[in-house]
Amino acid sequence: MLVKTYSAAVNGLEVTTVTVEISLMRGVMFHLSGLADAAVKESHDRIVAALQNNGYKFPVADITVNMAPADLRKEGSGYDLPLAIGILAAMEKVNAGILDKYMLVGELGLDGRLQPVRGALPIAIRARKEKFKGLIVPKQNIREAAVVNNLDVYGMDCLADVVAFLNGTMQLEPTRIDTRREFYEHQSSFELDFADVRGQETVKRAMEVAAAGGHNMIMIGPPGSGKSMMAKRLPSILPPLSLAESLETTQIHSVAGKLGKGMSLISQRPFRSPHHTISQVALVGGGLNPQPGEISLAHNGVLFADELPEFNKATLEVLRQPLEDRKITISRAKYTIEYPCSFMFVASMNPCPCGYFNDPTHHCVCTPGQIQRYMNKISGPLLDRIDIQCEITPVPFKDISKAQPGEPSSVIRERVIKARLIQEERFKDVKGIHCNAMMTERMIHQYAEPDEAGINLLRMAMERLNLSARAYNRILKVARTIADLEGSEKVCPEHLAEAINYRNLDRSDWAERGL
Repeated sequence: MLVKTYSAAVNGLEVTTVTVEISLMRGVMFHLSGLADAAVKESHDRIVAALQNNGYKFPVADITVNMAPADLRKEGSGYDLPLAIGILAAMEKVNAGILDKYMLVGELGLDGRLQPVRGALPIAIRARKEKFKGLIVPKQNIREAAVVNNLDVYGMDCLADVVAFLNGTMQLEPTRIDTRREFYEHQSSFELDFADVRGQETVKRAMEVAAAGGHNMIMIGPPGSGKSMMAKRLPSILPPLSLAESLETTQIHSVAGKLGKGMSLISQRPFRSPHHTISQVALVGGGLNPQPGEISLAHNGVLFADELPEFNKATLEVLRQPLEDRKITISRAKYTIEYPCSFMFVASMNPCPCGYFNDPTHHCVCTPGQIQRYMNKISGPLLDRIDIQCEITPVPFKDISKAQPGEPSSVIRERVIKARLIQEERFKDVKGIHCNAMMTERMIHQYAEPDEAGINLLRMAMERLNLSARAYNRILKVARTIADLEGSEKVCPEHLAEAINYRNLDRSDWAERGL
């Protein structure tokens, strides 16, 4: 008897419908074809135990399983459920006539319980596109998959429940989630707030400009000056995610298996802070079973690199192309996968190995050679891709001891949102451009061209600071954002002056130390 069930293969963010064909004939062998990995091949043992522990006898027959398309790699344990249901249908224990209406995905425990799988959200999107009536997933994945409308999604506890549902002996209502209500409820609730930050007004202003234009940023200062503390509060002033951005971000986290238990849509911009020992593969993605890396998990959010010079230099260099293209293509012998990675890159670093160069309260013990080697760990091309370079000094005691809190994140966020709305209106006819940081060279000349006084100011800065052409473009982008924050249509000299001030690492006193 030949039976077909339906599942899905997730490769990157691309999902392909997989037809699981099961044929029972006289014999005692089990054959599995269709380019399955070890986890799929091991499903035979899990299915045998699950069937026997749920009162079904595994058939003594020649079982041939084909997973079509046969030339597409099948990875993971999510095929356990469609394989088990297909075998039961071939044994006439399940109504085979209904199987073409449902897509099935789930890992089986030896007791028949369903375990969660990765990629439930993109699989649900594919099931709706293929016009399946419903999708059956483990109960732990139900909220994630039920985000997709116009699709009946059923969360099951165990194999016995799936069999009863398909045979019509158990009635279940599909799970419904008010996606919009839940999404907007959690958009503005942040644990960390800029109101907790005392002093550092210059740095907070730089972070506001960075948030308003989507600019990359680096902070340089001694230990304890508040670099990490302020970076962690950056998501609280970024504009809220749109539903489309949230869906795309949630898909990436779903494929990586990073969604928390019971989560549906990610409602706040992600903040990823990898340790400096991270490998290149963990940062950009890939591996034997390809997974998104930290840069993709930070998509539509912030990637924070604390203690930037401590990262492996070769690892940092792989960031250069994603920072420009906002996507990463991972090519290996057996696969090519593309992940989106449009993120704000925020970094922090000490000015020297001991951390106290230029600190008025501590004495630096580093030699000029040590400082130069330390600073040379960050390449010039990588620094050129960072729009805002801000030097931080420790906050004096009189500012820390102030009773009144700083400006709250909600107030700063309102200004950022207004600036972003101006940019969205400006770029509404350009696909893929949403903020000033994404502007092309042509757009810079169109929207950020300064007047004669501004050009003279820029010429002077270029000559004195010895800036590259890329740094010139960065200054114009940042100046355009500062003008947007003030509601100005034109880029004025005062906007350029502030933008030039955010090129601290291009100054001569820093250049003398190796940068």
